[in-house]
Amino acid sequence: MTAEVSRRLQSYDELGAHRHLVVSERLRLRRRELGLTQKEVVSRLRRIGVVTTNKALSSLEHGAGLDVGKLPEIARALECSLTWLVGLTDDPASWEPDFEHWPGRRRSPRPPARPSDHATSVGVPPILGPLH
Repeated sequence: MTAEVSRRLQSYDELGAHRHLVVSERLRLRRRELGLTQKEVVSRLRRIGVVTTNKALSSLEHGAGLDVGKLPEIARALECSLTWLVGLTDDPASWEPDFEHWPGRRRSPRPPARPSDHATSVGVPPILGPLH
């Protein structure tokens, strides 16, 4: 393995560990911002089909047992975007990442394609709003 590959893998591992920590912290932060107990979050999750326990939620908030498959439902229960939950934006309501949160960002970002343009180009009806 070359030094460059080793450096990239180490950097990626550090990024993964950082994002894991961000998710744990934001779970706890958002729950508290909403004034919810862990039990109330567990109840919200059950209503949308995710069976978990207070103990499991506590573990998530402390960085253990993170199941990425449940993150969309957790974000929904906490009334925030998945993008915010994983640390790619500072706005809990935003689905669009803030480009400064992407590692190795050296140039100004390209404006994002409008979802309706992409949907139309691949033959899928737009579901995120009308065409402009």
